[in-house]
Amino acid sequence: MTRKNGSDPKQPWAAAGNTQPHAVRGWSGRGGGQVGYLSPPTMWRATTVQACGLWPFAAGSGAPMTGVPLGQHLMTGATVCGDPLSWFTRARYISNPSLFMLGMPGLGKSTLVNRMLIGLAATGVVPLVLGDLKPDYADTVRALGGQVISIGRGTGGINVLDPGAMGQAAARIGGEAGRALLAEAHGRVLNMVAALVTIVRGRPMDDHEQSVLSAALHLLRERTSGGRPVLLPDLVAVLAEGPDRVRAVTLDRGETARYRDAVDPLHRSLVGLLDGPLGSTFASATSTRIDPAAPAVCIDISRIGESDTQLTAAAMLAAWSDGLGTVAASHALADAGLAPRRWYFTVLDELWRPLRAATGIVDRIDALTRLNRSLGLADAKITHTLKDAEALGSEADKAKARGFVERAGMVVCAGLPRTEMEELGRVVGLSEREISLVSSWSSPPGWASAGDHEEPPGRGKFLIKVGGRPGIPIRVAITDAERHLHDTNTRWTPTRTARHDEGTH
Repeated sequence: MTRKNGSDPKQPWAAAGNTQPHAVRGWSGRGGGQVGYLSPPTMWRATTVQACGLWPFAAGSGAPMTGVPLGQHLMTGATVCGDPLSWFTRARYISNPSLFMLGMPGLGKSTLVNRMLIGLAATGVVPLVLGDLKPDYADTVRALGGQVISIGRGTGGINVLDPGAMGQAAARIGGEAGRALLAEAHGRVLNMVAALVTIVRGRPMDDHEQSVLSAALHLLRERTSGGRPVLLPDLVAVLAEGPDRVRAVTLDRGETARYRDAVDPLHRSLVGLLDGPLGSTFASATSTRIDPAAPAVCIDISRIGESDTQLTAAAMLAAWSDGLGTVAASHALADAGLAPRRWYFTVLDELWRPLRAATGIVDRIDALTRLNRSLGLADAKITHTLKDAEALGSEADKAKARGFVERAGMVVCAGLPRTEMEELGRVVGLSEREISLVSSWSSPPGWASAGDHEEPPGRGKFLIKVGGRPGIPIRVAITDAERHLHDTNTRWTPTRTARHDEGTH
């Protein structure tokens, strides 16, 4: 059989004398006819090394590829990688190594941060979960070979007067640098005791009381030797004794009555702290110190009841003070050439709980978001909506909390109602299409038939926003290992005994 007019005899249109297929669907002529459905071309994804030379149907991906692999782009299917530390240090996409995540409960916010935590730990970054409230991250930290410290009544405590890793590092460094680090440790202890008194009173300390407290702490350091830690009862004893060094800052002029008038309010607050609901957790020596060499650290405060706001606030503050003191000690040792440089990734989940617990927590987190570049750490903060900030007591605290989103290098949104997205859009700049997309993820699941489990449509879907750039919509699919380590619904999972009992009836 010969070709006619250059046609291919194997094609149906060639036998009919046609040289071109139909422009829209199928071919005319014998063996032809319209095609009801045109299959899309098969799409293959490969690296440029594997697929070099392919033409003409090759297209590059615009998704970022620096950092922890997070998931797939919802539109293109391309792999999306990212985390606040890698995007700050390597890719230079952001100017502040921080992430702020918002979304309705049960859509996978903690799961995404948990993936970042695992990925960063694999690169040598040290994850610090300073106050795990559920806990969501304790099992992951254990699997990474890290340290899990439990804080709560009957489980463990923190001595807020212990300089911890900073004191040990100062003694090891010595010289002027060691004295500077010890002075910084003194400031951290002073701020921590002042925060506890603020929680007990419900209002800040007076300035002259902080002077009295500082003088008493300095005196205790000089008196204590042999490595014995200073405890809160020792501080109360010094105020009761009234040594000359402490009296000098009260301007008592040799009159005991003037001294007592000056220190009695502080004395009463410290006694109330020891004998009140916080005493058993903060009055004795630290049960377990943070190991500066641990590959990951989680301070688990999940044993504290959700209604116990005072103890929750105090434990959160103590955990942050101790953890950030460990970070400062690590950098001081690295600056002195006594230890390798280490980077840290801190996680603060369920941000709404500590924000409402006490005024001091807002200031602490506010300072962290402003100084995390100089501290050598990246951070991730997770909450539900921007309205969480509206529950704070003062307008100043509300403004500070809203500033967390404004200063974040990365803002990640899970499913949120449209009103929330419109409010967020005024802060980070969201397009109408992005608002509609994310708000559609907040819809509830459909009514499952035959008892099947129907997941919410927004579970595992996120929008990543960086400055004024277009958002990156991704889908996260977790592995079996992640599902085992990070089950946030363990209280709703039947126990093995319950399953066995159900099977016997």
